[in-house]
Order: sequence, then structure tokens, then C-alpha cells
Amino acid sequence: MITPPTKAISGTAFATLLLIALMMGANHVAARIAFNHGVDVATAVVFRSAVTATVIVIILALQGVRVSFTARHKRMLPAVGLLVGVQSLCLYSAVARLPVALALLAFNTYPIWTALWARLLYRQQPERAMLIAMPIILVGLGLALDVMGAASGLGTAGQWARIGAGVAFALTAAATFGLALVITQHEAGDVDGRVRTATTMTIACLVALATVTLQGGFHLPDAAAGWGGLAALTFLYGTAFTIMFTVLPKLGVVGNSAIMNVEPVCALVLAWLILGQTIAPIQIGGALIVVATVMVLGTRKR
Repeated sequence: MITPPTKAISGTAFATLLLIALMMGANHVAARIAFNHGVDVATAVVFRSAVTATVIVIILALQGVRVSFTARHKRMLPAVGLLVGVQSLCLYSAVARLPVALALLAFNTYPIWTALWARLLYRQQPERAMLIAMPIILVGLGLALDVMGAASGLGTAGQWARIGAGVAFALTAAATFGLALVITQHEAGDVDGRVRTATTMTIACLVALATVTLQGGFHLPDAAAGWGGLAALTFLYGTAFTIMFTVLPKLGVVGNSAIMNVEPVCALVLAWLILGQTIAPIQIGGALIVVATVMVLGTRKR
């Protein structure tokens, strides 16, 4: 789950967190460019996950990190990797069908799913703050997605015909990610974060590779812009994760800081500048409600 900081962070740490959020948002914009030029979702996830896993493994080797797993870790880490693999495929599928910022906003409901999974699997009661935040997040998401079709002028049926598949993929990504977080927290929280990331990315890569095999092979770019998008998403994702697990710990910051939940806002601006994607003012208002609520959840004291 989102972990609140225990003390005020430095200006350098704050800037680093914003840089990671910007890079993650840009990663999804780059993915949309790749998807618009022949790349399919599974191919993108294979490239992204393989490179990230390789970089993290090299870092582990250079830092001399000793790797050892208990029997419980050996059972649960593959499950976490499988869930993250599904989450990656679903989130990129949403990005391919929705404006990038809206796909990320729908995915940003994962704190709700995390609370639900914790209640179902571990009988952990949701905190009062979460219970208050849930309806606020859902209302904001409803405005952002224009669920009644008022801003688009399409009406409810027309709007859902346009966004339904993308929203379903984004919410599935949020649900699987929430489950992965809960399992990680309760079953693999004592595994070194770098080791956990390497195993997760490796298994996610294998999940995507299996999908590539089932669909008959890789779908590579059919234009230079597609190759640029594929290279950019791989570089941005891998670099953001590398910074998260090498630089942030030295700055005394937990990698999953609430500040990084501004990612949809970064994606909104970048998608407007690069892709020409625009949404109505009321949708922007809904987006800000979701982002602000998730950030408040992440920075609350416990």
C-alpha cells in the first residue's frame, strides 16, 4: 500500500519523486505512440519488463546483494509476478483505448482495491480515512470519465460504447495491482525491494512472452515513430524503476511515495502536448479530485 513518509523530505528527494512521476507518465504517452504505429500491448510489455529486469539484476550483482528465499517466498513471489504481468497487460490495453490520463486515473483506484483485498483475504478492516475516500475517488473518476456522456454529447450509451473496454482494462489492472500489493505486504514484505522487483519483472516478462506466443509472434513497429515510442517507453520505465530502487533509498524516501500519484496529471499535460489529447474542464476537475484524494490517503498519519 501507499506508505506515508515519516518526516519531511528534502528538496532533492521531492524533485526526484516528481521526476519519477513525470517519467512514468511519459512512459504511457510513449506507449500510446508505439501502439499507434503497429506495436501491440504484449510486445511492449516484453521489451519493457525484460530490460528493467536485466538492469535490476545487474545492479544486484554490482552491489553484491545476497539472494535467498524462504519456502513462503518461493510460493508467493511467482504469484505476485503473475499478477503484475496481468496488470501490465491490462493497463497498456487501457492506454491503447482511452486518453492516457483517463486510463491512469481509472488505474489510480487501486487503493480501494487494496483495501478490499486486505479485508477479504486477511480480515483487515479498512481505515476510516479509506472509507471516507472511496466514494470521493469514485465520484471524481465518474466526472473524469464522463460516465453520463454529458461532456462528449454522446449520452450514457454512446459514451460507454466508446470507453467501456478501456475502463474495464484499467479497473482490472487496478484490481490485480491491489491484490499484488496486499500479497507482497503480508507474504513477501521482508524480501529486498530490488530482489522483489527483479523477480516480479522477470515473471511479468514471461507472462507477456506467453501472450506474444499465443498471438503468433511479436508485433513490431511499422514506422520510425513506433520504434521511437517503443524505445522511449522501455527507457523511461526502466530508468524510473532504477532510480526508485537505487537513488530514493539513499535520500531516505520510500519509493511508493504519494507524491508520485501526480503521474496522471503529468500524463494529462504530456498527452495534450504530444498527442493532442484533450478532455473537458469538468473531466479535468474530476481528475484533480481523484489525484488529490489518493495523495491525501498516501500522506495521512497512522
